[in-house]
Amino acid sequence: MLRPTALLALALLFLPALAPPVTAADPDADWLRELGDWRTRRFERLRAPDGWLTLVGLYWLHEGTSRFGSSPANELVLAGAPPLVGTLEVAGGKAVFTAAPGVEVRREGERVGRIEMAPDASGAPTVLTSGSLTFFVIARGERLALRVRDSQAATRREFAGIEQFPVHPAWRVRARLDPAPAGTTFPVPNVTGTVDPTPTPGSLVFTAGGTEHRLVALREEGAEELFVVFGDRTNGKETYGGGRFLYAPPPGPDGTTWLDFNRAYNPPCAFTPYATCPLPPRENRLPIRVEAGEKSYAKGH
Repeated sequence: MLRPTALLALALLFLPALAPPVTAADPDADWLRELGDWRTRRFERLRAPDGWLTLVGLYWLHEGTSRFGSSPANELVLAGAPPLVGTLEVAGGKAVFTAAPGVEVRREGERVGRIEMAPDASGAPTVLTSGSLTFFVIARGERLALRVRDSQAATRREFAGIEQFPVHPAWRVRARLDPAPAGTTFPVPNVTGTVDPTPTPGSLVFTAGGTEHRLVALREEGAEELFVVFGDRTNGKETYGGGRFLYAPPPGPDGTTWLDFNRAYNPPCAFTPYATCPLPPRENRLPIRVEAGEKSYAKGH
């Protein structure tokens, strides 16, 4: 008969995670239960009305006026939208949206006709809705883009989960933070071809397969957890070619934390061509196969 740990590991192969009973005496019970809960939350976030599966458009903006809607005469064409949702006027790094006559566009429930759209770089962006569409402006370096979501997107409706590697405690490893001087940034490339200087607390040093490895950790604004963008030799085969993401708890007083590769997950770009994802820097491309966490999404772009 399989031990409860083995039964739970089998159930964790697919999302949403299932959680059969485990005994308090099982030393891995709490860890496996937490992993199952994390995978369930991951599934729910992806399926949310504003999750990554709802992205249907990304349009880089230029100085001047651009029309947005389903008409092929528009500069920004989105199938399924009204023929003309409105226009975007870009000047001096600012974007102003004007709704088309007869089209209902709202911000936080209030109908708007003309409004300046603050980009995400300034904090919470100005988010507008029209029917099932949601759209807002993002800033990537000096460039502005219009990002569009559709809560009724087929990618969201048809999502059934992500295949996983078998859960294994060997891929939950202790890591020591080799700290960087305060204020250090690290150049992180992304899919748009630009490089973003990102704050780093240092590198996480760990052992896998009897060999020591290092991963540069990143510090996201307002977050305590450490963020890692890494690649390994499963990329482009079993896993997404653009690497995977992983979070680690902040180091304790002894300077160590846990890297649980069973929680390695696909970046948004694995599901949609309309995301702008960071890529693993050269320093974070591991020369080993990390057979843990999420595999490639079967319906990825």
